[in-house]
Amino acid sequence: MTYMTVIVGLFILVKFVYSSSPLDDFKFNGNALKLGGTAKLDSNGLFTLTDTTIREIGHAFCNFPLQFKNSTNGGSVISFSTTFIFAIVPEYKKLGGHGLAFVVSPSKELQGTLNAQYLGIFNANNVGNSSNHIVAVELDTVQDFEFKDIDDNHVGIDINGLKSIKSASAGYFPTRENDTFKDLNLKSGDPMQVWVEYNGVDKQLNVTLAPISVPKPDLPLLSLTRDLSPALREYMYVGFSTSTGFLTSSHYILGWSFKMNGQAEPIDLSRLPKIPGTPQVNRLPKIPGTPQVKENKKRMLALAIVVPFIGLLVLLVLTFGALLIMRKKKFTKELEDWEFQYGPHKFCHKVLSMATKGFKERELLGRGGFGRVYRGVLPTSNIQVAVKRVAHDSRQGMREFVAEIATIGRLRHPNLVRLLGYCRHKQELLLVYDFMPNGSLDKFLYGQPKGMLNWMQRFKIIKDIASGLFYLHQQWVQVIIHRDIKASNVLIDSDFNARLGDFGLAKLCNHGADPQTSHVAGTLGYIAPELARTGKANTSTDLFAFGTFMLEVVCGRRPVEHQASPEKIILIDWVFECLERGNILEAIDQCLGAKYVVEEAELVLKLGLLCSHAMAAARPIMSDVVKYLEGEAQLPDNLSDIIKSRDFSEATYGQDAAPISVPSVTITEPFVSRGR
Repeated sequence: MTYMTVIVGLFILVKFVYSSSPLDDFKFNGNALKLGGTAKLDSNGLFTLTDTTIREIGHAFCNFPLQFKNSTNGGSVISFSTTFIFAIVPEYKKLGGHGLAFVVSPSKELQGTLNAQYLGIFNANNVGNSSNHIVAVELDTVQDFEFKDIDDNHVGIDINGLKSIKSASAGYFPTRENDTFKDLNLKSGDPMQVWVEYNGVDKQLNVTLAPISVPKPDLPLLSLTRDLSPALREYMYVGFSTSTGFLTSSHYILGWSFKMNGQAEPIDLSRLPKIPGTPQVNRLPKIPGTPQVKENKKRMLALAIVVPFIGLLVLLVLTFGALLIMRKKKFTKELEDWEFQYGPHKFCHKVLSMATKGFKERELLGRGGFGRVYRGVLPTSNIQVAVKRVAHDSRQGMREFVAEIATIGRLRHPNLVRLLGYCRHKQELLLVYDFMPNGSLDKFLYGQPKGMLNWMQRFKIIKDIASGLFYLHQQWVQVIIHRDIKASNVLIDSDFNARLGDFGLAKLCNHGADPQTSHVAGTLGYIAPELARTGKANTSTDLFAFGTFMLEVVCGRRPVEHQASPEKIILIDWVFECLERGNILEAIDQCLGAKYVVEEAELVLKLGLLCSHAMAAARPIMSDVVKYLEGEAQLPDNLSDIIKSRDFSEATYGQDAAPISVPSVTITEPFVSRGR
């Protein structure tokens, strides 16, 4: 087989041409495509990958594999070319997600993939693995900081993962002479054409984008020189993948042509199917005096009579509706600005009530200072969720509620709890999260039976939370100070991955700026000394809490144990005393016995003491903490001297420092877990 052509046009015809095969002009209909998820093909030839259903995946792959390598070229990938026309129509004018991708895959059935930022191609465990053997060109309409996206409107070349090897904002260069870049909005709803071309001799992959109203630009938007042979197998499948998240878009493919060892055939623009919701364009000219024109005159006369009447009726309805809205009082004013800006899905209170069986006591997962958390199953999708129900007079009121919406609603990281949506109803505030079947970490540390976590699990939990905190402090667009890091706010998913949650006390500030907090927030035992004195929270105070958390996980005991012997009441002091006696491993949880890695245990205990150092200046930053835990850097040689220098009165505050009065204090209660 020297070349193969696939054409998907108005009727999604697929054409294969074999130079040495009797199937010289083989054509058939949409049965040539393997559809998955929400993908569908209608009778008019419109190929829909996803609609406005949240958290869905759409797949469409050619049913037959293509030969990308052969023995005549030494096993290198041969040249191929494809072009397709797509349209992305967001549910809301400026908000949509998550884009679509042209995919070259070893399988036509992508199993175990996730929606939202994973585009239905990968999941949190395999993204970035070289064993995937996947090459994709993404048309991304959501900026995911987890994958270092440049913006929320870009084209990227992906190999085995979603951190694009090369990417550029959507647009085109009209001609070589006119190299003025023209911006394009991928989610404008307008049809656009993409050309993806790989030269097997030069090992160059070009991606070009343009509106269908202009010819193919001379200059590609992206050009990557790389041999794709290591990434692709001999036989591969080609197709499309897309997904939706909290916000949705309808993703359409209007035409598609593919060819091996040659140029993909042009797509006949006159036969493109109509996109739903867009006006139909009449392509035939009107000839005066024909019956069609006479009929149009009658319709115009009827419209001239009916339209004013309809307009008056609509005006009366709108006026009546406006009066009803003005008279109806709400619990709070509509927060349209932040709802539009942060965009998590808004749930109906009736749906959440049905999901939790009327917030029955038997569905209760736990309670704390913030309110109660219930298990729920969404009635339409059967997705399990956790619903946090906050009363108006609780310690977490509207300010904290909006803070959590504003923060976690935009975060994307595998070690942070995902917010699925929210609801405001009368005097209740509700947040809807991913359901974590293994509940909170404190259940494993202090529940019955105790000691269910082995060393490998504990060490991974510590590294997971370090990764999430590193993202909050240094990798996101703003600095996020969590202010309540503790075991009860760490949730464990079905794969025993740890996720940091409860952002109700979170504080945001720009990188390099002072957060200017004067409100002490946190949980006793995790609060840094300088925070209690000055009321100023920053990333360093988060480090103190994280250091205490590390000691808590390794030692299997709370930061403050009032029932313990005097020398063991304060966990940090107890581990420090063990270090001074030269036997720091004495502090390890006895439930582990001798089943732990000595080097890792010593690392975590010493790093926990360093992060919870009384002097803020002695604490490392989260990027260094991650390097220490991953073995990419060594702890300082004089670590013991640094840890043991715990006099902070002058070094931290100066000789004239004195306690100050703090205007307000928020101390959270420990979360009472009953499984989640």
